[in-house]
Amino acid sequence: MTANIRFDNPEDGDHAWPHRKSVMEHAIRSFAPHILGTQEGREPQLRDLEQMLLPELQLATSHRSWIEERMYPCLFFDPKFIELENSGDIWLSETPQVAGSKSFDSAFPRLVTWMKGIFKETKQSFVAASIHLDHLKSRTREQQAKILVQELKPLVSENDIFVLLGDFNESPQEDVRQILHDGFENLYDPWFILDKPEEFTHHDLKGNSREGSRIDWILVNRKLKPFDIFVDKSHKNGIYPSDHFPVKAVLSTTID
Repeated sequence: MTANIRFDNPEDGDHAWPHRKSVMEHAIRSFAPHILGTQEGREPQLRDLEQMLLPELQLATSHRSWIEERMYPCLFFDPKFIELENSGDIWLSETPQVAGSKSFDSAFPRLVTWMKGIFKETKQSFVAASIHLDHLKSRTREQQAKILVQELKPLVSENDIFVLLGDFNESPQEDVRQILHDGFENLYDPWFILDKPEEFTHHDLKGNSREGSRIDWILVNRKLKPFDIFVDKSHKNGIYPSDHFPVKAVLSTTID
């Protein structure tokens, strides 16, 4: 599951985090993902979400020294099914190991968070990553995607399951997706494999959009077989979990 949780903004009024966090919790718990990638949110908001989801989901951030003003993509995992081995942050800049760094005319520092682990039942190793790309310029996103490939590819062995999810801030028909497919062998979008009609995922907290596309993706490699993928448009009395719809996928580690 991937979900841009929208930062805690008091100016959102009835849609501010204190009023919608229970809706987000329900959207997550009702699906019970083994892996959840989130985007946006500063540490207090993410710790709040972490406490709501424990013990079913744990937050993989032991590697991180938090920067107060920064928003972070994060990864949660279900410890009943997953054994976590390692995790880290890669800043999508010319200095990817420098926390808070930015390049390529990015509006904000952007990063990808990754974790390595084992699926306990199958003993299959995996790498999962949650990403949030620049929201303004396609050229910036392209450069950030190239840094992602450069820095993340060495962490993914040929035997690993690989899951890349997040808010890419552009449709999968644009250039970032091609950069990622060129960089990672056998990476695919289950949405296309399952022949789903395209939808929008960003909706300004209103549940609709005059213009929009599927900017929140889940990409996986061929070691996973897709059974379903969908946009969750649920709400409670017009209060949505976020200004993005979550995207949820059902995949199997058993390949015929």
